[in-house]
Amino acid sequence: MKPLVVANWKMNPQTLAEAKQLFNFLKKEGLKNIKNVEVVICPPFVYLSNLKSKILNLKLGAQDCFWEQKGAYTGEVSPKMLKDLGCQYVILGHSERRIYLGETDEMINKKIKLVLKAKLNPVLCIGETEEERNQGEIQEVLKNQLISALLGISKSIIQNSKFSIVYEPIWAIGTGKACEVNEAQTMGLFIRKIVAQIYGSLVSKKVQILYGGSINSKNALSYIKEARMQGLLVGGASLDHQEFIQIVKKISQRG
Repeated sequence: MKPLVVANWKMNPQTLAEAKQLFNFLKKEGLKNIKNVEVVICPPFVYLSNLKSKILNLKLGAQDCFWEQKGAYTGEVSPKMLKDLGCQYVILGHSERRIYLGETDEMINKKIKLVLKAKLNPVLCIGETEEERNQGEIQEVLKNQLISALLGISKSIIQNSKFSIVYEPIWAIGTGKACEVNEAQTMGLFIRKIVAQIYGSLVSKKVQILYGGSINSKNALSYIKEARMQGLLVGGASLDHQEFIQIVKKISQRG
């Protein structure tokens, strides 16, 4: 299974010209010859139709979607629309959407179901706040988020999909305070244990578990080699093409 590196551009950059330039840098300068890492770029919705990749290991993803395929939902975007634009992955449940936009576990669960129905690959984010961490509630929070997200989704659907779960502690996002590698490994193992309890060990081994939160070229490899994660969700560092290319190259040369 190839490591999966997902770039979440969030609400950046500010112009289409900048988005094209950043995407083209990645295609031409750094990722063209990398075969053993799957790279997914998730730009804002408005840029998706302008970014095309013929590189096998460079895919397009979206930062979110709605839980209905069509209808009177002003401002929303459906999985079917995303697929039509060439997307293969969708980030769901990111903490910034939970915090700023009031996304609930129930909403995230409905989105996952529709994304899977559309044959897209969900990248589910779960993680705890600093307060929850200090109160020793990390595992309880992760378990509740995960069980709620997977509610009503059958074993066969998960087994036949490419499903990723990101451990992304909220206190580490954009703060420069990355999670300790040993702690990330513990949480990754815990997440896999919960998936195994729901679907069995064979299915749980098929699910890719990623780490996200203040990733950079200096610490990226340690989450793959030492924490045994199967990939990364990269935020701020993905907007610096040289830094992001270094992250991918280090994982590619992991040995």
